[in-house]
Amino acid sequence: MKLDFLKQKFPQKHKHLIVKFLVAIFLTGVACRFLFFQSEEFLPVLESPFPEKTVVPEFTLPAQVPYNLDQISPKDFNSGEKCDTFTGEWIPDPSGPIYTNKTCKLIESPQNCMRNGRPDTGYLYWRWKPRGCELPRFDAERFLDMMRNKIWALIGDSIARNHVQSLLCMLSTVDRPVLIYHDEEYKSKRWLFPSYNFTISVIWSPFLVKAAIFEDFNGVSTSEVELHLDKLDDNWTDLYKNLDYMIISSGEWFLKSSIYYENDTILGCHYCPKRNLAELGFNFAYRKALQFVMNFIVTSNHKGLIFFRTSQPDHFENGEWFNGGTCERKAPVKEGEIQLKELNSILRDIELEEFAKAAVKASKNGVNLKLLDLTPLSLLRPDGHPGPYRQFHPFARGKNAKVQRDCLHWCLPGPIDSWNDVIMEMVVNGQENQPFR
Repeated sequence: MKLDFLKQKFPQKHKHLIVKFLVAIFLTGVACRFLFFQSEEFLPVLESPFPEKTVVPEFTLPAQVPYNLDQISPKDFNSGEKCDTFTGEWIPDPSGPIYTNKTCKLIESPQNCMRNGRPDTGYLYWRWKPRGCELPRFDAERFLDMMRNKIWALIGDSIARNHVQSLLCMLSTVDRPVLIYHDEEYKSKRWLFPSYNFTISVIWSPFLVKAAIFEDFNGVSTSEVELHLDKLDDNWTDLYKNLDYMIISSGEWFLKSSIYYENDTILGCHYCPKRNLAELGFNFAYRKALQFVMNFIVTSNHKGLIFFRTSQPDHFENGEWFNGGTCERKAPVKEGEIQLKELNSILRDIELEEFAKAAVKASKNGVNLKLLDLTPLSLLRPDGHPGPYRQFHPFARGKNAKVQRDCLHWCLPGPIDSWNDVIMEMVVNGQENQPFR
């Protein structure tokens, strides 16, 4: 599969200057702090998934690309699938979502776009259609039957939390989940579907490796993140061996100002102008961390099903969050009509490269590792974000009110629900084609 948005290239002699500029724009542009208000089982959670507004110095890009990314297809990794579910288009679906914000009480306020006053509803009436095959609609009852006595976990950052809300809402049409665990900040949570003895967790681990994050309740950083690239985050590894299914993801948090450690020794940093440390770049850290995570997985002898989800694009247009950037589109776009931003492309390139190497080892070791490449289908849905409707009736005081936009997370119901269609198809095929404990 050739993805047009992976073909963005620029002359080597200008690469550092261009990327330096893009990093500065990106870090400021998507440094939104998304405040989560109480919604039944959810308590307030404040997070800042991206760094403060900064001027980022030049950093090191990979000297070589070991794989031709134009030739990489997720179907090459997921050879048991009946078709490449990640290549296709969004087509009209008059049936709409299987739940609403009224039937599901598990939607956090910033993703509850209809409750918050979003006036248009057209974004609800599309479904993902893979090229060359049909993708069945998510069947909540069948899914729960398959997952009887099983344990799931979604591991990552706020996008993982966004996703778990979607999955819970779809499953709650059959059986009501009961919250049975939460950490002190309500970032990691676990639910039980009692009729099926099925548990599903969201595990907060934005870096996947051990990290000390110095932020106050308002999301303001008081120091750089201290990131140990050779130590895994025990938030997820402590539970790993007991998980039957998991979706692991990371990405954007590596853009934060960070100090990098290995063997408890400082290697360098990413944007630490007040410290006399070598600038290594976020791409260095993300690659090292993914290599460590993937090596742990492929040598773990785990007999469950492990998905690695690719990082997600934002859709700020005509600026960024701090200077008028918006996401006002009302319909999906076609492949090629919108481009993946350069920094998203850097993260994605690293993900595909490291997954390709890990997949070979996983196959040899009998570890069931699959790529969940949701970036392409998500890229085509700039209409599915809360935008100004992350807040309750943001224009109640006038249509010209200055309102913070969210062009990264997804409305619920919304396009992210189709992720579960893809996942169910992969799980069904995996059950048919793979031995399972």
